Amino acid sequence: MARTDAAAVKALFDADPCSAPVDENLEPFIVAANMLVTRACTGEAGPTPSYSAEELEIIERWLSAHFYAVSSPRATAESADGISKSYQSKIGFGLNLSHYGQMAMRLDTNGGLAAINEETKEGKPRVGITWLGTPPDEVAIT
Repeated sequence: MARTDAAAVKALFDADPCSAPVDENLEPFIVAANMLVTRACTGEAGPTPSYSAEELEIIERWLSAHFYAVSSPRATAESADGISKSYQSKIGFGLNLSHYGQMAMRLDTNGGLAAINEETKEGKPRVGITWLGTPPDEVAIT
């Protein structure tokens, strides 16, 4: 269940003078942010950090805004007569692509989001081992 809502995320864009009004459904971005905050900030991927529910909501709000901003870049320049428009764009991966993602990492003072961001940036795959054989104490020696 998401910790934040569309109104809280839209408020971040409303406070940004360079941002256009958000008219889209923000639910997919909130769901993605909730998944990542749950994994990185609640102990699912390691020791349990001590964040309050309010702190987790704020981190999730900024991360939701990041996911939206990456999918809908802001206009950086407009003109009327020649009908031209330039958009903020950057090629790459990670939470550094928007100031919203950067803020989410700053708010996560335990570094879970920053660690995931570094893994993504460096292309490090997550590796695990699963034993599918018979436990050694159950092997019959004949």
